[in-house]
Amino acid sequence: MMKFLLMIVFLIPLSNSYWMMMYALMFIMLSFMFMTLIPYWSSLSYGYGIDVIFYWMIMLTFWISILMIMASYKIKSSLTMNNFLFMILFLMFFLFLSFSCTNFFLFYLFFESSIVPTVILIFGWGYQPERLKAGIYLIMYTLFASLPLLIGIFYIMFKNNTCFYPLIDLQFNLYLYLSLIMAFLVKMPMFFVHFWLPKAHVEAPVSGSMILAGVLLKLGGYGLLRIFNFMTNYIIYNYIWIIISLFGSVMVSFFCLFQVDIKSLIAYSSVSHMGLVIGGIMTCNYLGLSGSLVMMLGHGLCSSGLFVLANLIYERSYSRSIFINKGYMTLMPNLSFFWFIFSINNMSSPPSLNLLGELMLINSIVSWSKITMIFLAFSSFLSCGYSIYLYSITQHGCFHSGLKIINFINVREYTLLFFHFIPLNFFFLKGDLLITLF
Repeated sequence: MMKFLLMIVFLIPLSNSYWMMMYALMFIMLSFMFMTLIPYWSSLSYGYGIDVIFYWMIMLTFWISILMIMASYKIKSSLTMNNFLFMILFLMFFLFLSFSCTNFFLFYLFFESSIVPTVILIFGWGYQPERLKAGIYLIMYTLFASLPLLIGIFYIMFKNNTCFYPLIDLQFNLYLYLSLIMAFLVKMPMFFVHFWLPKAHVEAPVSGSMILAGVLLKLGGYGLLRIFNFMTNYIIYNYIWIIISLFGSVMVSFFCLFQVDIKSLIAYSSVSHMGLVIGGIMTCNYLGLSGSLVMMLGHGLCSSGLFVLANLIYERSYSRSIFINKGYMTLMPNLSFFWFIFSINNMSSPPSLNLLGELMLINSIVSWSKITMIFLAFSSFLSCGYSIYLYSITQHGCFHSGLKIINFINVREYTLLFFHFIPLNFFFLKGDLLITLF
């Protein structure tokens, strides 16, 4: 594990070279890809190790980080490129440490540290002055829920004399149960505590939106997957979070149909999908835990791809409003194809990872209670509704007469979209790597 950490650290001198940084990250990801997938902790060194969940989360982190650099080509020509690349490396370093550490306290430390480069990305390279308010929302929501988690970790250390995940064994009470899960539910985010996410997405640059939707939301799911390995006697209270999440998934799907900002619509769809993931994790059965991992990977790639598409339109029309961005099918039909692909993937069509994850999650939640079928039916139907709405409202209709678009899609942007599309739609052929080794 240490060699990969040192590889990331030694990339800092390359932070003045746009393409060299991207190629070096690809090399590190390829060398990491050939590590053996085994269902228990291995490669343990200095409190860090690897297992199946960590492997896929790190692969997603590397992949999204490469695509973030590729998507931010316009920063290449500015004086702030070195700072930008350094921030991406800084963020990737903390995410690698968060996913790989085997100590609960270290996980909390790096979990919170990842907020700093994210907020700097929003503050430094965001669009409107409201980005300051969005960053404060992100900090306050996350830190407010994280303080009880820190106190809970101290209690575990006091009672158990260790924070090593496999060795934690103690009797939990209701207060400890709440303190351990609330920080992760806010990070996912769960309905009622999701207000920071649409604000952060709308004000963030494309790279910030990609890493936020692709990886940072998955930190919450990763934390829940870890704590339910040793917290078993209080899972009878999980029905509260399943009810809130499924209800919220339906309500947020309705909210999507009222949005006039393309990025805001995609951000709310992320909240809806994460509601299903929370419901699957809280059932604590095999299908729920495996399905949540698959859904997190699929959503990370699909949502990141949609934010890239929204940014491609924004860079040409300088607006994200659905009232101005219409009729792109006549102007850029090739881009319209990608809008169609990612829109139907967002509503879990075959052969995407989203479909595999959603089928497993629906099975796990329905096996927990048949009443949930009503919420799941509405959520799936509305997911289809807002995805079709997003595609049709931007691609059909009359092109706005006030726009003058002279630069069309180039090879770099097509490559960026293909790199989202290929793992999302072809990786489900090897879905057994995700679900049999859990």
